[in-house]
Amino acid sequence: MCAAGKRWDPRARAVLCCFLLSAWEAAWGQLRYSLPEEVPKGSFVGDVAKDLGLQMPALSDDGVRLISEGRTQYFSLHGKTGHLVTAERIDREQLCESEQQCVLRCELIVEGEMKFYEIDVEINDINDNAPSFKDVELEMRITESTAPGSRFALVKAQDPDWGPNSLNSYELSGDEHFSLAMQEGSGGDRRPELVLAKALDREEAAFHELVLRARDGGEPARTGTVQIRVVVLDANDNTPVFSQAEYTVRVPEDVPVGSALVTVTATDPDEGMNGHVKYSFHEISQRASELFYLDTETGEISLQEDLDFEEIPAHEFEVQARDGGELSNTAKVLITVTDVNDNAPEISVRSALSEVSEDAPSGTVVALLHVQDRDSGANGHVRCSLDEGVPFSLQSSRGSYYNVVTTRQLDREEVSEYNVTVRAADGGLPSLWSSTVLALRVLDVNDNAPVFSEASYSARLPENNAAGALVLTVRARDADWGQNARVRYRLGDGRVRGVPLSSYVSVQAETGALYALRSFDYEEVREVGLWVVAEDGGSPALSSNVSVRLVIVDENDNAPQVLYPPAAPVSGAGVGGWSGVELAPRSSEPGALVAKVVAVDADAGQNAWLSYELAKATEPGLFRVGLHSGEVRTARFPLARDAARQSLVVLVKDHGRPALSATATLTVVLAESVAELLAELGNEAAAAGLGEAAGSLTRWLVLAVAAVSCLFLAFLLLLLLLRLRRWRRSQLPPPAAGDVLRGVPATHFVGIDGVRAFLSSYSHEVSLTADSRKSKPGSCCDTLPARPLPPDEPAPLLGEDPGTVCPHDADAAPVTLE
Repeated sequence: MCAAGKRWDPRARAVLCCFLLSAWEAAWGQLRYSLPEEVPKGSFVGDVAKDLGLQMPALSDDGVRLISEGRTQYFSLHGKTGHLVTAERIDREQLCESEQQCVLRCELIVEGEMKFYEIDVEINDINDNAPSFKDVELEMRITESTAPGSRFALVKAQDPDWGPNSLNSYELSGDEHFSLAMQEGSGGDRRPELVLAKALDREEAAFHELVLRARDGGEPARTGTVQIRVVVLDANDNTPVFSQAEYTVRVPEDVPVGSALVTVTATDPDEGMNGHVKYSFHEISQRASELFYLDTETGEISLQEDLDFEEIPAHEFEVQARDGGELSNTAKVLITVTDVNDNAPEISVRSALSEVSEDAPSGTVVALLHVQDRDSGANGHVRCSLDEGVPFSLQSSRGSYYNVVTTRQLDREEVSEYNVTVRAADGGLPSLWSSTVLALRVLDVNDNAPVFSEASYSARLPENNAAGALVLTVRARDADWGQNARVRYRLGDGRVRGVPLSSYVSVQAETGALYALRSFDYEEVREVGLWVVAEDGGSPALSSNVSVRLVIVDENDNAPQVLYPPAAPVSGAGVGGWSGVELAPRSSEPGALVAKVVAVDADAGQNAWLSYELAKATEPGLFRVGLHSGEVRTARFPLARDAARQSLVVLVKDHGRPALSATATLTVVLAESVAELLAELGNEAAAAGLGEAAGSLTRWLVLAVAAVSCLFLAFLLLLLLLRLRRWRRSQLPPPAAGDVLRGVPATHFVGIDGVRAFLSSYSHEVSLTADSRKSKPGSCCDTLPARPLPPDEPAPLLGEDPGTVCPHDADAAPVTLE
């Protein structure tokens, strides 16, 4: 794209390429800045927020971290402006001693968005270092027989600067015997050599003073010097010669300290001291001189500190061989360090969530990891994995970054916390690995309604309970957490006998305890069905309900009620004569049914199971009562000595605890006919007194007697008047026979005998009326014994027997005998 057509101007093409490159890097989340070294702390590097298109509120709210490689943080992000500034003074030579391009890398982590952006800052060199020599003074020994044109290697100057600011040229000042030449090395470097320009004469000058000056290419240029003292020796014909011009060796980085790495060998054919060779380091870095040891006599190079491939993968230096005549030669030594799997993968959590909602969608990023291995090749190839069975997976991002994402929607009720172990293993043999643990808590969402511990509830409550009594407690659990799991209870809508349910029972909102607000009566309410609703505290709230069946348990609070025979009405101190009167013929056989006591109990169950027993009898052995039927039967033949009237008291008892009972009184008359029955009852009524036996007719009887008395008095008064009139007339002269009865009504001739007959008949009618009022249903009609009529009483009307009465209906009008 940058190689456009020929019509484009080269400068415009370069500007366009730089612009497109910056745009491409920004689009892929990568920024590149340049910065000169040695700038003060807090110096501006770049506007990160603007270049990445990030809003400042987002940077403040989401949380932003800047992470730099290495232990020292050289940059920081200004929170208010979004500017990248220096946090420390940066020395390029200290950071990138042997690298042409010095780039510091840092990463901007936006934790809220789980994103990262790579930032490269190139550190530009400035000319802050002058060339320098290892030694301030250098002594060289040259024999006077050395031919002109001979070359002698000089020590190189070191300039840690790079590019134009690095070492550029050398200058030699001294005398005419020597000149300076530059030798091109195999790596393209230039080294100074001292050239003998004129033959030496020890007798003329025993030594020569020279100054070697090194100059860099900076502006302004910096220089460094070394004093060279050349000592002229007597003739030494041969220079030491190395067996190899370059020694190359490969050693693993875990080679033990003290191991011999390589031995350099140089020979000198001279004899004596001129042929004795000693070895020394010539061109070597500070770090290499600390790592390696050179035996000056044997030329053996050994290791005196641990090698580190990740620190320096190769070391290059020169070894000088010098004979006793001060002639020397140099050879290059290249030690290549091979990688050993001695570094485990490093897992760095750049950003991670500590909490995630359980309704977070699948694919939610919960952590951003950076994984690296300082080894190389297969030793640095890293494989990452997670624990099995967790709902998370690793997704590779750019470079060495990985995202930990959810593979499905989480369920806090299933697992509330996760400790996810991330493992990283390299490809070395044996493999090295490391791990880190991500702690993640799952936040609750109100996705579970309360669940009752039982599908339905039922309770039994005895009737006549105290108001406020505890009936039962319902329990509901919510699988959610916190407010979402807080359950409150309430009653559902309902009515009991037309009354709102809330007036009968209540439920405690916090505990679910159900209380009875009033006393229940089994005879009124036997069962109450209701619904209890459990609602959680979520928003929106979820609820569920359960049915509760409240069964009222009967208590024995009702005594049996006797329906037959009915209780006799009370009047004064007397008892009705015909109440519960039954006829038993004296000819009855044992087991004959005489009467049946009928009773009921308002209770239920065994509280309403009734049993009958004969509590009291005039003749105990004459009658018996059925235990469950209440039937009164004869137990034997009635005897002549048995009283005509038998009084039986039947006890009716239920089976409650304690048992309640009632009594029924029966009067059994041993008679062969109804007439005998009525005669027996009539005699007893007369003995007891008409006034008391009349019961409810007493009031009417008094009125009737008063009326009859008034009529009788009026009749007597009328009769007296008539007698008085007759007496007066008797005092008059006797009238004619045809005029004696003229004007006198026929009724005046009834006389006192007619009045007496009327009163006698009336008294008999009243007696029968009083007893007939006490007759009970179910009794048979019997004929009373014939009562002789008075001589002057007229015959009964319609041919009826004057003693006949039928007490079938207690409310029927009495039969009047006229």
